[in-house]
Amino acid sequence: MSKLKVAIIGCGSIAQNRHLLEYEANEEVDIVAVCDIVEERAMVTAEAFGAKSYTDYEELLNKEDVDAVSVCLPNYLHAPVSIAALNAGANVLCEKPMATSHEEAEQMIEAAERNGKKLMIAHNQRFVSSHEKARKLIENGDIGKVYSFRTTFGHGGPEGWSAEGEDSWFFRKEEAFIGAMGDLGVHKADLLRHILGEEFVDVAGFVENNAKEGISVDDNAVCILRTENGVVGTLTASWAYNSAEDNSTVIYGEKCTLRLEDDPTYSLIAQYTNGEIVKYELGQIQSNDEGGQTNTGVIDHFVECIVEDKKPLIDGEEGKRSLDVILAALESGETRKITKLEK
Repeated sequence: MSKLKVAIIGCGSIAQNRHLLEYEANEEVDIVAVCDIVEERAMVTAEAFGAKSYTDYEELLNKEDVDAVSVCLPNYLHAPVSIAALNAGANVLCEKPMATSHEEAEQMIEAAERNGKKLMIAHNQRFVSSHEKARKLIENGDIGKVYSFRTTFGHGGPEGWSAEGEDSWFFRKEEAFIGAMGDLGVHKADLLRHILGEEFVDVAGFVENNAKEGISVDDNAVCILRTENGVVGTLTASWAYNSAEDNSTVIYGEKCTLRLEDDPTYSLIAQYTNGEIVKYELGQIQSNDEGGQTNTGVIDHFVECIVEDKKPLIDGEEGKRSLDVILAALESGETRKITKLEK
């Protein structure tokens, strides 16, 4: 079988540290084209990966016959570029958050269905070993009834990782639409839905800009979430954890407390009410601090779904539900009322 022809639209940090490297490592894939509005960045990337260089995504989609596209652009471009790629006959892997509104997300899903193509959202936390193990322990009833949770994702901010540094699009509302909640919080909303196997119905959000000056988006947010079965907990997203990254989750259950990515050595610790403690060494979670050279599993899963014609784990519907949690938190922060989510 011939290799999948892949194009990457947007050659910033997420493309350089994740998508390009993981596509290159996948034997099923041939990177044929890259695109970036910064011509030099596109040309350097194209040369490094033996691809053609473009500065206009529409020109790329018109000229190149590609099987799949990674959309690695500022948030406000996720929907229009994904839809254009789907309409051009390509399967699409879109970075998170998938869109800037519920309506945009639905338009992306409709475009995928109309064109008979895969749409996947790059929520990599589902593929982390400790997270997958915790999901199975909960699903199997090992920890009994789940009562509560707390999850956080925070670091010093995208200026330390983004290709543009302090001038990053992440800080501009017209391009990012949302700050730490869109960069980090949406990952945790998706993770919690996956681990708990439940949907959220109530969201209370405190979404603030209190750490970084001169930016027009949030840099600190704390949300209280409630599931349809009454599990309550907190989700925190921050660009103000300056000393070290925190990417931990704790699940409090009837028989056991699960600590995920909360210990430097053991990625999952299960503390049972009978006194038993089980420590799992399952490999470390991806971190921006380390340069992101480890495989996230996202690209491999996307490629596998195309090759084997399978439904992606995080398809458009899943991406939309996780986005809706974040949109609800934003609405709650503005209205100072609890936002209800439709099931």
